[in-house]
Amino acid sequence: MRHRLLVAALAFAVAAPAIAQDAAAPPKRKSAKEIIDAAPASAWRDLDPANTLYMELPAGRVVIELAPGFAPEHVANIKAMARGGFWDGLTIYRSQDNFVVQWGDADGDDKAKAKPFPAGTRDHLPAEFTRNDKGVRFDRLPDADGWAPEVGFIDGFPAARDPKAGKAWIAHCYGVVGAGRNNAPDSSIGAELYAIIGQAPRALDHQLSVVGRVVKGMELLSVVPRGPDPMGFYEKPEQRAPIVSIKLASDVPVAERTPLQLLRTDSQAFRDATEARRNRVDDFYTVPAGHIDLCNVALPVRTPPKG
Repeated sequence: MRHRLLVAALAFAVAAPAIAQDAAAPPKRKSAKEIIDAAPASAWRDLDPANTLYMELPAGRVVIELAPGFAPEHVANIKAMARGGFWDGLTIYRSQDNFVVQWGDADGDDKAKAKPFPAGTRDHLPAEFTRNDKGVRFDRLPDADGWAPEVGFIDGFPAARDPKAGKAWIAHCYGVVGAGRNNAPDSSIGAELYAIIGQAPRALDHQLSVVGRVVKGMELLSVVPRGPDPMGFYEKPEQRAPIVSIKLASDVPVAERTPLQLLRTDSQAFRDATEARRNRVDDFYTVPAGHIDLCNVALPVRTPPKG
């Protein structure tokens, strides 16, 4: 009996540390914000001034990153128009609730009133709805998508891809900027631009030439008063929101630029932050979703730290 008691006591002594270890609280998982805040300098990239537009509104500056990898001919035309001051003094002439704001020349269809295009502007461009995905780095999300076989990021832009067709395109997420067109696919030249201000209208994917996306200042566009039904075009000129100017950042003195960095979508910090959003662990969320939509993956932007 004594031997049995001794063996039992020894077994309990050996098991006790394991039990205590199992009962220990698991290490706390970091939130997306904590991961982003701790991201190393190598995880960030500088916004390229040569591919950045500054849209100056009376209320402040909207910063737009252009996407020459997806729509090179539209982007080249937009740069020519920006350098020639085409949008200076024009307006946001459309604001449709849960859809888009659109800007350009509201009198562009009237030859007597239309503002002339600057030198170097081409009056006809091919449709640039998709790009070839051969050799393109695609930072894929594992999540299913109802609009494309695969989704992820290309050049930091939210993108979709059809591997069988060998095509990729920018998805119409919040903040994405595209070139308005008429019914003909090749009827856009980049003079009339729109930004998504509502629920992502993914049905527009690979239907228009997408030229970039807003990286700062969406709050200035999303509060523009809504126009009347059905499409939000203002009926009176005085209802339009004025544009002070639109310039390339590279044409603005360095001291007047808005320095910004974007988290690289090929970085471990971006992957970890996305996973933290996919499976939220803070006290409010009772059941992790285990899924994230492409357009819910916001690309972190920051002002570069000093020093």
